Amino acid sequence: MTNRAVCVGINDYPGTNMDLAGCLNDAKDWHALLEGRGYRVDALYDREATRARIVDALRTAIGQTADNESFVFTFSGHGSWLPDDDRDEPDARDEMMCPHDVMKEQYLLDDELHEIFCTKRPGARIYVVADSCHSGSVARYAAAPAQPDSAPLKARFLPPYIFARGNRLFERAIDRAINTPAPTKLRYPAVLFSGCQDTEFSYDTAFNGRANGAFTRVAIDALQDATIETPRALYDAVRQKLPAPSLPQTPQLFGSRDAKLGRLF
Repeated sequence: MTNRAVCVGINDYPGTNMDLAGCLNDAKDWHALLEGRGYRVDALYDREATRARIVDALRTAIGQTADNESFVFTFSGHGSWLPDDDRDEPDARDEMMCPHDVMKEQYLLDDELHEIFCTKRPGARIYVVADSCHSGSVARYAAAPAQPDSAPLKARFLPPYIFARGNRLFERAIDRAINTPAPTKLRYPAVLFSGCQDTEFSYDTAFNGRANGAFTRVAIDALQDATIETPRALYDAVRQKLPAPSLPQTPQLFGSRDAKLGRLF
């Protein structure tokens, strides 16, 4: 049996002036943890993590994941959203993960992830760890709360107005979507660990002088406990630490009841 993983970390976002600090460490930490559990890991960092390469890595790994095997996709980087253009979203927004080449109109939307994940074999298990602001009911930076370390606290959210680039029609579509709030619902055939609620940010900060995403650091620390064997158990352990006064983000767990109580990666 061969379990597989794709770990993506992006600190460098050319053309945005909104680079991050902890995403490469996040991806390397997930890489080490999963490799230690016997996973075959494909890692994509910064300029390697283009939309095309992420999609190719996902399609390849999921295609190779057999029944009763597991695939884990971890993403640490900016998240955002675009106005929904096929009217399949109740909140009028397509949530997205932001690849390295996002400013070249290379978007990794929830619709495409859904399509890719649906190619899995019926007995394969998929886990997604999204340490980004991937839902986007907010369109501006949050006020920075007190930080847990001396490093700057940054929201992992890339406002969609950045993509509009003076396109007034695009800007108006974003305005309309902002005024159509609705709860985000899981659409993927996967167990999804999200770093925050739909109306919150996932934060990029540091712990003991080392840059990390808050959700990733807490989750990986929790996984040092060998008794955590289900997604629900991991979620419960993380929620003991987050949200915190200095980190106002509320991690979420999505999936079927059986999946939440089933085997963890």
